[in-house]
Order: sequence, then structure tokens, then C-alpha cells
Amino acid sequence: MRPISCSHSVPFKAKSITVLKGTPPDRGSRRPVAAAPPCQSGHGGSRRTWPCGGPALLQPARGSAAGAARERLGQRPRPRAGRGVRAPPDWPQRGARGRRGGRRRGGGGRRMGGRAGFFEVEILDWKTKKQLCFLDKVEPNATIREIRLMFHKFYPRWYPARQSLKLDPKGKSLRDEEILQHLPVGTTATLYFKDLGPQIGWTTVFLIEYTGPLFIYFLFYFRMPFVYGLDERFTSSPHPVVNLACICHSFHYIKRLIETVFVHRFSHGTMPLRNIVKNCLYYWGFAAWLAYYINHPLYTPPSYGKKQINFAVIMFLLCEAGNFSIHVALSDLRRNGSKTRKIPYPTKNPFTWLFFFVSCPNYTYEVGTWISFTIMTQCVPVGLFTLLCFIQMTIWAKDKHCTYLREFKDYPSLRMPIIPFLL
Repeated sequence: MRPISCSHSVPFKAKSITVLKGTPPDRGSRRPVAAAPPCQSGHGGSRRTWPCGGPALLQPARGSAAGAARERLGQRPRPRAGRGVRAPPDWPQRGARGRRGGRRRGGGGRRMGGRAGFFEVEILDWKTKKQLCFLDKVEPNATIREIRLMFHKFYPRWYPARQSLKLDPKGKSLRDEEILQHLPVGTTATLYFKDLGPQIGWTTVFLIEYTGPLFIYFLFYFRMPFVYGLDERFTSSPHPVVNLACICHSFHYIKRLIETVFVHRFSHGTMPLRNIVKNCLYYWGFAAWLAYYINHPLYTPPSYGKKQINFAVIMFLLCEAGNFSIHVALSDLRRNGSKTRKIPYPTKNPFTWLFFFVSCPNYTYEVGTWISFTIMTQCVPVGLFTLLCFIQMTIWAKDKHCTYLREFKDYPSLRMPIIPFLL
């Protein structure tokens, strides 16, 4: 047999070492070996230290799982070091830093539920499905707003307000306050980007929309020369209801301007710039149409005279007070700047008690305001404008009512979108 040498290179013939032949050993066992003679180099090898011949005497059996795995990988078999057995100096020590089995340094992130603590975010174009950006090592508690800011660094022309990020190309846009780890995505999240176009702030939008009708109405009230002709320029109507209508119309839009600056808190900060043209045509165009007929020299007053006018004025003032009270109550829900949606409830203010029956009482009061203005002026264009307002606000109210039902399981079941017990 080939001589086996110890670390001190003192050869001896291993005639006393015999390996049992015959049936293979059980899985996971060692081959039976004979005791090795003591080392002749004088260091007094024993069964508790490595005998001369190294780990070959204590290697796992060829049929064991560990031995087979190490043979496939071409690695040196690891000895089964028991108590008092010293491992060779070239084996990595368990627990030693900087070696196998020691503390990991850098990278890898934290562990959450068996997966890496960081997310990867892939942003694709919602039409072409082309990859626009890949964000690596995103914190799990990152919000959609923070992801928008990261995406803005790659594409400066798409500022956060211009971005729409979705989980599905045809789905709804994700809100800024939504957290990445709470979304139904894996460690690699795929988001779809849509360009919303140039944006404009809602405060600016409302100021433009409401300032226009206020001044347009005065052009017709003072009967400018280019409106009704030179013969009627700068004349006034003999009917008091015309003056009262101008006061009520101006009061309505001045109230809206004040609410825009001091009361309203918008959940969405901007609106597409292209929409402002459509909105201004709606408000400005109807303001000119109403004012033209109400201030026309051939205008006739209401059929029932002062009784009809007084009833309409009282109804107008009550609806305006109710509308303002609801806006204040809704603003108080976001007093600390939070954008989280909450269920609005009635307060001590009697005008807010309409919350017992409808989800959007501000729209109910708004429609009531224009109904009273229609009764006051008894003018067909005003009635058509009121009808269009009711249709549009009903759509908004139903959408908001469905959102409440979807987000809050304990939402009051008695409430209707805009009209108590009906609609």
C-alpha cells in the first residue's frame, strides 16, 4: 500500500489499517477503520487529535449525503470533528469574522419574512410597455410620492405632479400616500407611467374660473355699449329684481373666491392645464348667457312678484350658508395637512345635519342655490344652467359616495349621494 505521511513527513506503512469490504455502509455512516499507530515524530498523536494521515481516517462515508455533495463540488471533505478534535489550520473557523460562517459585511439588506428588505421598482410606459427606469434598493416603507421624486431625477421634464403611476395600464392612479410594501406586488414591483401633461394648481384654477363670471356679469349689468347697442348703453333696469339678481350672483362667486383662498384643502394639488379651457368656457360662457337675458332691456320680472322674489332670496341665503358650513366641516377633517380620507359627520352646526342623510351635502346646497336663483329671476337660461349643474354634481356625488362605501365598511347605510332617501 502507498505510505501515508503525517505533517512532519515521517513515513510509515499502514499495514494495520484495514477497510471492511462487502456491503456498502448505511447512509450517513462512516467506514469502519482501524486505529492508527501513534505518530513517530514524537508529538504523541492520539485518537483525540488528528492521527498521522490527516482527515482521511475520519472522512464521511462515500455513501453519505455530505460526502457525496462535497465530492460533486470537488471540495475537500470536512471531518466530523468531535470534542477535543482540532481542525486543520487551513479549514475556515466557525464564528471567525471575515471567514466562512462569520458575520456578513455590507449588502444584502435587512430581512423581512424571509425575503430581502429592499424592493426593486421597474417603471414601464403604459402604452408601449417599454422600460423607462429601474430603481434598485428601494426601502419597503417608501411612498408613491418618493418614487415619483426618484423617477423625476431620471426625467426632469416629468415633475411629480405630471406623473401618473399605476399597477395596471388601465387601472387607477396610485395615491401619493400609498406605501410600497402595502401594495399587491413582489420584491420587484412593476409600475406603469402615464404623462398627464402640463399641470396647474387647483387654487389657481378656481381663482380663474370664479373671477371670470364675476366681471363678465358686470359687463351686462352696466349695459356696456357693445352689448345692447348705443341706445341702451349705461342705462339701468327699472325692475328691482335685476339689481337683486346682480347682488346674489356676485355674492355667490365672491364667497367661492374666499373659500378657495381660506377654506378649501385639496386632496389633489394640480389639474391638467388643458382642462382649464373647458372649465372656463363652461363658467364664463354660462355667466354671459345668464347675464344677457337677466339684464336685457326687454326682461320681464317674475309672475308672482315680491312673494316669489322674497321666497327665493330666503332660500338662496340658507343654501349659501349651508354650503359654506359644509365646506368648513370638510376642511376641518384635514386641519393638520393630512390627505387621508375620513368619514364626515354632523357637528353642532345645524346646517351640517344634512350629513345624516347624504354623503355630499355641499352639492345639495349648491343645487338649491341655483334653484332659488332660477325662481328669483324666472329665466329659462338660468333653469338650463341649474339642470346641467344638477346632472354634473350628481355624477360627482355618486362617485364620491361609492368611494366612501368602498373604503369604509362602517359607513352609514342611511346616506344617499345627493338627495335624501332618493338619489
